[in-house]
Amino acid sequence: MKIVIADDLPASAVALLRAEPGWSVDAQSGRSPDDLAADLADADALLVRSATKVDARLLAAAPRLRIVARAGTGVDNVDVAAATGRGIVVVNAPGANSISVAEHALALMLALARSVPAADRAMKDERWDKRRFLGTELRGKTLGVAGLGRIGQEVALRARAFGMRVVAHDPFISTEVASGLGVELISLDEMCATSDYVTLHLPSTPETRHLFDDERFSRCKRGLRLINTARGDLIDPDALHRAIDAHIVASAALDVFESEPPKNWALAKLPQVIATPHIAAATEEAQELVGLETAAAVRDFLREGVVRNAVNFPSLAPEVFQRLQPWIRLADRLGAIVSQMGTARIEAIGIRYYGALAETAASNVLASSVAAGVLRPILSGGVSLVNAAAAARDRGIEIVESRSSRARHFTSLVSVKLHTSEGERWVEGTIFEPSTPRLVSVRGVEVDAPLGGTMLILANDDRPGVIGDVGTILGRHGVNIANFALGRGEHGVIGVVNVDEDASSAPTLDAAVEEIRRLPAVREARVIRFQT
Repeated sequence: MKIVIADDLPASAVALLRAEPGWSVDAQSGRSPDDLAADLADADALLVRSATKVDARLLAAAPRLRIVARAGTGVDNVDVAAATGRGIVVVNAPGANSISVAEHALALMLALARSVPAADRAMKDERWDKRRFLGTELRGKTLGVAGLGRIGQEVALRARAFGMRVVAHDPFISTEVASGLGVELISLDEMCATSDYVTLHLPSTPETRHLFDDERFSRCKRGLRLINTARGDLIDPDALHRAIDAHIVASAALDVFESEPPKNWALAKLPQVIATPHIAAATEEAQELVGLETAAAVRDFLREGVVRNAVNFPSLAPEVFQRLQPWIRLADRLGAIVSQMGTARIEAIGIRYYGALAETAASNVLASSVAAGVLRPILSGGVSLVNAAAAARDRGIEIVESRSSRARHFTSLVSVKLHTSEGERWVEGTIFEPSTPRLVSVRGVEVDAPLGGTMLILANDDRPGVIGDVGTILGRHGVNIANFALGRGEHGVIGVVNVDEDASSAPTLDAAVEEIRRLPAVREARVIRFQT
């Protein structure tokens, strides 16, 4: 067994693998791509951090490779699709650095409260400016936590120990999880308006990019102190600069930037800003734990076939997985649809299997696939049918499966119902032979639409001219309709429109949908995009 370690890992992680009898461990960092490709020709496993790019070309040079392990939380430097196509398992080490990031956020918060860096600089300049550095206590202040995942929860626990009132905004965390932490869930606007400190722990998605812009800052409590240890693109840097100039934001502490290192250093140089070079996760303990978790995952896979922390592999026999593959894709897409049919706090995911599908022993994989489809549009990186159930549990989202031998109109059917704080969203789908996923029901209204590309789901009054108006608006914006399906129900009409779209035409479609929403007969219009 040959294991190649291409980036620096702790000695303990390397030793864990070298302890296995008969295993060869080649640990060298800084190899050229050609040298690494040559060394992978007979390798069974590859371990990397962030420096090595594992692309399709490198994978093609490794015909025996069975597992790629990324010692870190993300897999941005690994071509997961190419690895999956080759049957290579990709694993990472999620959550191993949560404590380190949380502690750094608290360190920055304290530094803002007591002007620690400025006081230190004054001392080094031999200036005793004692009166200048009047600070404030954290006790009694309100901390707003944007994103109550693993790291956000750790921050909340520590902030409460300082006597802070903690509120949070996270539409995908249950009230039970928040209550257990002593945290009140509120809207983002309310959080910004009432918080003395705001700390960001959100993923980077199209929806969260520049979440804190001029408009958002205008809604913030005057004198806000802002901390960001998550992703640089959550904040519009120019807007933050203006908010500081306008005294809306009293000070900010930034560990992450939109481009790293920053192309424009003006923000980092402001006296009101404490800046660190993306070091929140850079502690001895975090690096040690990440390395050990990654090495252990590789060891367990190669020695026993156990898959842990995988981002692309289900716990199924290959032949069963192959048979279920069309249904796995269907389940994922049904989850993606209900996830994008509105914004609300998700409380539970209900999945019901009808007909022959109800008899399969591997239906839990389909439930995980539904959960992956639900969570992928709202979380960044690494959500798959392997880890989606755990991600849902972390957020207090219950997954409920049920079965019925009744076939209804199809041999097999999957029904997905999302229970949210704003009500239920319900869709159903099936597979048309040989392996084509179809959407056959939306909110109990029968439709028949292919599940792929980009979809527009409409709810409107049953009156003449609506279809024509929708088609006219899409045509005027240059959006091509690939399929238009309609279903009539007791409370109106459901329309499912499949449209042609690429990355460059997304703004055009969004503009068209905004116009469609203004039609008097249209009650709702949602764009559904499927991520891979």
